[in-house]
Amino acid sequence: MAIPNTQKRNFSIWIPRYVSNLQTKNYSQNTIEAYERVLRLFGKYKTCIEEKDGDAPENTAVLENYSLSSDIDTNTYEIGDYLTLIRNERHLSAASLHQYDSALSSFYRYLINQDIIEVNPMDRVDRPKIKDRELKYLRHKEVMEFIESLENPRDRLLIRTIYATGMRISEVCGLLAEHIDFEEGTIRVRGKGGKIRIVFCDSDTLSLIKSHLNGKKSGVVFEGRGGKAIAPRTVQHIFNLYAPAGITPHKIRHSYASELYKRSHNLRVVQENLGHNSIQTTEIYIHTDIDERRNTYQQYFPLASKK
Repeated sequence: MAIPNTQKRNFSIWIPRYVSNLQTKNYSQNTIEAYERVLRLFGKYKTCIEEKDGDAPENTAVLENYSLSSDIDTNTYEIGDYLTLIRNERHLSAASLHQYDSALSSFYRYLINQDIIEVNPMDRVDRPKIKDRELKYLRHKEVMEFIESLENPRDRLLIRTIYATGMRISEVCGLLAEHIDFEEGTIRVRGKGGKIRIVFCDSDTLSLIKSHLNGKKSGVVFEGRGGKAIAPRTVQHIFNLYAPAGITPHKIRHSYASELYKRSHNLRVVQENLGHNSIQTTEIYIHTDIDERRNTYQQYFPLASKK
């Protein structure tokens, strides 16, 4: 049965279609659910202001009483008021509000691709500035010093594997012996949304993994209690006890990406190795360290360069 023309542009129609589109692109389930929550709340917000002749709700709790029957068309003012309501009520930082921004931007880009709208209303929405965007990470020497400081061989190898491959904590915890090709120097990784990618690993780390497996050909590489895969929270606990202040498993992944980009300047390779769907996510690693900046300044800037 055809959808009546009056409903073809409603949130109730297009949010489920958008969610299905995300699922086909192997977005993680957490991201899909978060984006859907943002969009459903905005759809109810739109219905509310339409039924109240433009009056904004006092809080988001009242929106539970509204449907998703409103039209998907919107403007920067409505979006801006919605984001202000969310930020003030939930005391969100600029970084936390970024998820709302991403969900709405992605949704309206999808509608443009479906020829439903022509302009993304998010293009003119003022984004709050996110302070301290520069990533905290360890240099290569510092990562190796941290790894060598660990007494437990399993813990030492696990963290080295994160650094050697750029794998997420969940990926390294779920690593299976049969996914490692020791001859090719590659590891098959099941990432977010079940997406499979190939990462590379240096020969020294692979040799340590082979010794750690001690002839084992299948099953989890890093075991926890009862021979099961080590839990991510156990790895977090190791970092809490022994890592430098502020350094987490994800920061070791940052260190991997930063070192690889700094030495190669190939952002596409970094993106694929990390398993990012969008290269925009990887762009946060485009930064140079202080030594490189100093050397460039002293070599090229006329007042600083030696004659």
